[in-house]
Amino acid sequence: MNTNTNFTTDRIETLRREWEAEEKIAHIHGWDFSHIHDRYEEEDDLPWDYAQIIKENLTDNMKIMDFDTGGGEFLLSLKHPYENTSATEGYPPNVELCKKTLIPLGIDFRACDDATKVPFDDSSFDMMINRHGDFDPRETARLLKDGGIFITEQVGAENDRDLVEMVLPEVPKPFPELMLDIQKKKFEEAGLTVLRAEEVYRPITFTDVGAFVWFAHIIEWEFPGFSVDKCFDNLLKMQEEIDKNGKVVGTIHRYLIVAKKNK
Repeated sequence: MNTNTNFTTDRIETLRREWEAEEKIAHIHGWDFSHIHDRYEEEDDLPWDYAQIIKENLTDNMKIMDFDTGGGEFLLSLKHPYENTSATEGYPPNVELCKKTLIPLGIDFRACDDATKVPFDDSSFDMMINRHGDFDPRETARLLKDGGIFITEQVGAENDRDLVEMVLPEVPKPFPELMLDIQKKKFEEAGLTVLRAEEVYRPITFTDVGAFVWFAHIIEWEFPGFSVDKCFDNLLKMQEEIDKNGKVVGTIHRYLIVAKKNK
């Protein structure tokens, strides 16, 4: 280990213990980031309001499905009639959570970890929504009724790349095709008309390296092989940045697509 910093040995060991403690407890229930909510900020200044876009297009009689619903928290916040609500999820802990929270309400929940093979019939839904989940344009077209609408906010290919490079240089992008122009074309090829398409890059800010350690373990597909031990020297550099400027800033990449199935 080469710790070229101005930190004392005692502080280095204190930081190591703190970060390893965050590493040990890094897990998620549903899609709940409350553990670090006062130590990081992101997505508080997007130019669109995903929930508002859904509500502007949704009426009570519509059949709606949330693909990759997480723990169902956002879906429930829409307060759509349960008998007209469906959802899928593929992450096993969240599947069990959804079975306990959604099914008793009368929501048609089905486990699914393959966006190309969704266990619902053709033309089942007036609206499909998807926030930061997997998706397949052709399967979306199959599931939507004629005139049905698909609304998604997605994490783009460039998401958190500057943060990744701070701790894991030269790690490749996990999903290089998640760019607005590429995905827009795929939806059009699947027979959907794209009504709205926007893309944005905004800051993500950490004021605590421990919060970043927790975050990097949760978003493991972006930070493959990350550990405190492996990345310790680079984490110390991040700590120096926070000591100097009060924060370390990266960049999130988001895009929005609203598409309609042609009649």
